[in-house]
Amino acid sequence: QVYKGLDIITNKVSPQEQRLCKHHMISFVDPLVSDYTVVDFRDKAVPLISYIFARDKIPIVVGGTNYYIESLLWKVLVNTKEKPSSAPRPDSDRKVELEQLDSAELHRRLSQVDPEMAAKLHPHDKRKVARSLQVFEETGIPHSEILQRQREEEGGGPLGGPLKYPHSCILWLHADQAALDARLDKRVDDMVAAGLLEELRDFHRRYNQEKVAENRQDYQHGIFQSIGFKEFHEYLVSEGNCSPETSALLLEKGIQALKQVTKRYARRQNKWVRNRFLKRPGPNVPPVYGLEVSDVQRWEEDVLKPALEIVESFIQGREPPAEPLRMEQDGKENKRSHRVCELCDRLIIGDREWA
Repeated sequence: QVYKGLDIITNKVSPQEQRLCKHHMISFVDPLVSDYTVVDFRDKAVPLISYIFARDKIPIVVGGTNYYIESLLWKVLVNTKEKPSSAPRPDSDRKVELEQLDSAELHRRLSQVDPEMAAKLHPHDKRKVARSLQVFEETGIPHSEILQRQREEEGGGPLGGPLKYPHSCILWLHADQAALDARLDKRVDDMVAAGLLEELRDFHRRYNQEKVAENRQDYQHGIFQSIGFKEFHEYLVSEGNCSPETSALLLEKGIQALKQVTKRYARRQNKWVRNRFLKRPGPNVPPVYGLEVSDVQRWEEDVLKPALEIVESFIQGREPPAEPLRMEQDGKENKRSHRVCELCDRLIIGDREWA
């Protein structure tokens, strides 16, 4: 939602809703900026949070992407940029350059300068391996060492540094899987009805057509990572160059793919809440309150009323009426174990993935 335009595909809050309450961090990055990162997001959001607190107001961070929310709550990121900016940078991004290398070569380089981090990362995870190499190149310190220093700070823990805002809470809206899947399918249908294809067509014509013609299309960076671009790529590049029947089939294929990837993304976000919030080890974890949203007809009773009571209690320094959720971490699980499946000829990292 930080990117300008593309309001339908990014499910932006409507202008009418924005008028009801001041919104930040929406529609300010040029869509062609390919190296906007979670560090840029944090560096712009944190001063805004301070500004809101200074006016005796309460900042509400709305997800979305829980990885970005985690970057605001805890000290977990590594700075390598001199200063944040939403403008295109004249120099090419080093991480993007590194990602052009072969996976094996990337991992070999990391093994030489930071064997500890290389042992933790999958050799084919180009983005994470490239990021760790970039950190070492731009700071002169192994990535693993910087992360270890964060964990050792007062209030730090196994997953990173200390909590930045001690007096905070997390409201987790969750639903029955079947109800959520049906809702997400309907959301995609509503997006198509609202003009999703026209929005994608226009963006493809203005920004993407030339890249496709020159075989420079990149779905790994910037706005093109957003769910919806890859899924309709075939339909957009073949439109006008194939029969109406083929075009209709490609369109339906794109819609079904969008529904599938949206549901997969929702599952991933729920998994993040469980593993990084609910199971987070250490004392510096905000309470997580679960709000059941399976039946939207019961929004007032199941979501709005209890949420307001929880927040009101926090403001007044009282114990909230609801009990926070908590899940115990499985102490025996090894997330960094390495096993090779001989049948698939694949390296599997982590006990859970192997199981």
